[in-house]
Amino acid sequence: MAPSGPFTYKDAGVDIDAGDELVERIKPAVKRTVRPEVIGGLGGFGGLFRVPQGYREPVLVSGTDGVGTKLKLAIDFDAHDEVGIDLVAMCANDVVVVGAEPLFFLDYYSTPRLDVDVATRVIAGIAHGCELAGATLIGGETAEHPGMHTPGEYDLAGFCVGIVERERIIDGRNIVVGDTVIGIGSSGLHSNGFSLIRHVLKTRPDATSEILDGRPLIEHLLTPTKIYVRSLLRLVKEVPVKGFAHITGGGLLENIPRVLPAGMGVALRKGSWSAPAVFGWLEAVGVPPREMHRTFNCGIGMVAVVSPENVAVTLAELTAAGERASVIGSVVPDAEQLVTIA
Repeated sequence: MAPSGPFTYKDAGVDIDAGDELVERIKPAVKRTVRPEVIGGLGGFGGLFRVPQGYREPVLVSGTDGVGTKLKLAIDFDAHDEVGIDLVAMCANDVVVVGAEPLFFLDYYSTPRLDVDVATRVIAGIAHGCELAGATLIGGETAEHPGMHTPGEYDLAGFCVGIVERERIIDGRNIVVGDTVIGIGSSGLHSNGFSLIRHVLKTRPDATSEILDGRPLIEHLLTPTKIYVRSLLRLVKEVPVKGFAHITGGGLLENIPRVLPAGMGVALRKGSWSAPAVFGWLEAVGVPPREMHRTFNCGIGMVAVVSPENVAVTLAELTAAGERASVIGSVVPDAEQLVTIA
């Protein structure tokens, strides 16, 4: 059979030159995230990182996550600049809840055809998220997969590694009945529940341009996830925090029990915290209260559990760190480990 080529990778939909251009464009943003423990530079087969000095029994903590279907809205509205912050936040916030300092982060960017301009915006956002979390963007992968996604779309995954002294791990084991639950405010929806949000928007296609608190609704929907790393690491230096819970998928009802010992639940006081206006909008369009509480953070992005005698200093430290924090409930006996809101 006579050859019908020549065949090239670019003809098949993979542009190696575009990938090389992307690496060059993102180098300045990546450089801003570099910590002193990094060995080598961008572009190797693996990222090299020294264990920081001063640890007696260091424990590595890992986390991985994505942005979910919030990406669909970001793509539809050409809002590529901040979804990278969401990606870092969803991973770094999971790592810090055990008291760990994030060390480095890796990203995975997959698309049917690499748009260098879009990818540069996304990865610049990832780098900014790493700066906020104090982590090095040590590496990643950009993959062109023709035919695997809808043209113009992309998907993201992130991977974070942190470190904590073994004796300082925060795992909730010391929580007792009567401890105080402190809520730390969210920046908005963060990156959870967007399949439900997009389902709502199908019935209200013009809602994204509605004005809510002086801004279009779409801006509220796409507000990036808050990164709590610096505030929480500052707090644990001053207060013996017993437990943290990152309020992600599953909302208040399913995430707080993950840090509670057996036989304990939490009673939250309705109205003890304020929430961004977007949550009121979701209730107004017909999302029932229980569905709100088991899907969204409802204005509380992170929870801290402390002894009653440490409440005042905890609130003071969080306020000084720029957080909105308030007492929202207490730990109660509960064999089913339920969270009640009344």
